[in-house]
Amino acid sequence: MTDRLYYHDSYLTEFRARVIESSPDLRRIYLDRTAFYPTSGGQPFDIGTLGGVPVNEVVDEDTRVAHVLDAPLHDTEISGAIDWRRRFDHMQQHTGQHLLSAVLIDLFDAPTVSFHLGAESSNIEVSRLLEPEQIRKAEQRANQVVYENRTVQVSFRDAAEDLALRKPTDREGVIRIVSIHDLDRSACGGTHVRSTGEIGSLLIRRQEKIRGNLRIEFLCGMRAVRRARADFEALSAIGRSFSATLDETPALVAAQLEKFQESDRIRRRLSTELAQARGRELYGQTAPGPDGIRRVRRHVDSLSEDVRTEAQSFTAGEKSVFLALAENPPSVLLAASKDSGINAKETLAKAGGRGGGSPTMAQGRLNSTEDFKLF
Repeated sequence: MTDRLYYHDSYLTEFRARVIESSPDLRRIYLDRTAFYPTSGGQPFDIGTLGGVPVNEVVDEDTRVAHVLDAPLHDTEISGAIDWRRRFDHMQQHTGQHLLSAVLIDLFDAPTVSFHLGAESSNIEVSRLLEPEQIRKAEQRANQVVYENRTVQVSFRDAAEDLALRKPTDREGVIRIVSIHDLDRSACGGTHVRSTGEIGSLLIRRQEKIRGNLRIEFLCGMRAVRRARADFEALSAIGRSFSATLDETPALVAAQLEKFQESDRIRRRLSTELAQARGRELYGQTAPGPDGIRRVRRHVDSLSEDVRTEAQSFTAGEKSVFLALAENPPSVLLAASKDSGINAKETLAKAGGRGGGSPTMAQGRLNSTEDFKLF
């Protein structure tokens, strides 16, 4: 069994330990005690060194902890060093999650069902949907608790006691509890700061509906500062492109977007009208065959909406068939007038086109347009 030093002191960055077991290649090491946190509970593992050898991964194996090293470790009595920058960042994010989850329960009865601490940001899922104003209120309340600098304490209690936890636990025996003064009590094995002030600013950036839940992305501490700076610089660049202040930019962007959408609607309408005109003109320029059917075969780059519109316009005339072959990707479009005697869907399937459609228009994929023969 590994004595987990981080359970009692998240600020411990250097320690001595004894190797009690290792893999044959001496790159997977088990110690009698460790300050390295293994991946668990949504929080990633610590990195650092053991005996001067970089630690690439730390794995929780129930009662013991495995340290996966970058190179073989031959010593049996070693010193360990934790990467403090990564450790403290994880402490901020994880404690920030406890704070945000507690606030969401307190304000809106929105329990957290999962937590993930990522390299750039973290997220929680809550079991109910929230309005934007509720999210803003939760963010404001969480930061207020940060400024109050409430104590964050770790204690150990027996699971048989009345623990008053935010989320019940099914674990038995001695339970590690992380508490935020007068706000939260949670069973947790992660690393945490000593007070809410050390969390730093808590920034909620994005919400997404998923599986009936709400996923909330957030950042704490220097992550929040860096992201706020990046957001500010990006928005400032947009503002400069409009020769406007940052506060004026949203209204200007909305106005430009409306103009673009209107222009796009006009463009698409004109494009449709032009394709229809090309189809009618092509019909008039195409002489009927001996059987009285007008046939057109075209090679196009892709089967765009304009090509389909042109085909529909062409086959709106009597006794007509329109065939388009595209290269990107290899595909075929077959359109036929109702009086042509041709079922586009059946004909395309017999000729090797893999797809579907209707008797008057069908579209399918091809291995190659060179081998496709219809007329």
